[in-house]
Amino acid sequence: MKRVLFAALAAASFGLPAFAGDQYIDSTGFAVSGYDVVAYRDLAQNPVGSAQPAAVPGNAAYTADHNGATFAFSSAENRDKFAANPDYYAPQYDGHCAYGVSKGGKVPGNPNLWRIVDDKLYLNITKNVVGFWEEDIPGNINLAQGNWPEIEPADASKNVIPNFTSSAPEQG
Repeated sequence: MKRVLFAALAAASFGLPAFAGDQYIDSTGFAVSGYDVVAYRDLAQNPVGSAQPAAVPGNAAYTADHNGATFAFSSAENRDKFAANPDYYAPQYDGHCAYGVSKGGKVPGNPNLWRIVDDKLYLNITKNVVGFWEEDIPGNINLAQGNWPEIEPADASKNVIPNFTSSAPEQG
């Protein structure tokens, strides 16, 4: 009887809209700590094991809302690109640490600890965590993808990013 009830509930849930979790927002009040998520696509990505170039600060004069959060951009052009396809540019896991999600939790993502894999932007929380994540990027993404449906509806992390202070967004 339990199986029949569970199957009926599962089938009924397919018609419901998917619940999206909240973006990670820090004290800046902006997603991705006020950094321009479109600009990552123009940065030269360094090989695994090397630090990535610093993220590009957004500007408070160029913003767009997505998934309940305000994103800042360095230019009107980048804002418009984002507005045309926000899911392409927004970081995976609502801006939470990709390795943290692979381990089953939501912790903040540092905008300067990033990597684009298979055309998707991933953030991590600390340099040490980046090392663990880079030991098996495909395996960690696979684990995170498996964990995400269960943890996505949970509230966004309220933690601060260790050893990081955002200077973004710049004021327009």
